[in-house]
Amino acid sequence: MKAFILQLLLLLCLGLIGATPAMAANLSGDLLKQPATKITVSLGNTANELKFEPNHLELKAGKRYQLHLTNPSQLKHYFTAKDFADDIWTQKVEAGKVEIKGAIHELELKPDGEAEWVFVPLKSGNYSLRCSIPGHTEAGMTGEIVVSN
Repeated sequence: MKAFILQLLLLLCLGLIGATPAMAANLSGDLLKQPATKITVSLGNTANELKFEPNHLELKAGKRYQLHLTNPSQLKHYFTAKDFADDIWTQKVEAGKVEIKGAIHELELKPDGEAEWVFVPLKSGNYSLRCSIPGHTEAGMTGEIVVSN
């Protein structure tokens, strides 16, 4: 009976995050042994322009990525894509000498800051990206993340 309850809870949890049992098996198996595809995104630039470079990302569900975020500007910026973050499995975020595991919804990068976000998109969709600092989104610091099957 305990085994049945545990299986039921696992299936309910997987349903809540949008993963299938097959995806969960891949996450714990061979997928984590595969090298992550590295993508670099700059939050702003040295001219302090309010934009993401690039501002359009195309990803595949079930594939492992290493998102290298940099902030070369003199202003702090946020990488905010809450709906996207809800539909991915985060392996880790590394910044400086800190490694963070678990659900991540937003990253703040201070001037000259860098972070690595390793994750696997779990389902397809179109997601908006923005810097949530007042005035930055309105000035054009937006983007799109597209995840396909």
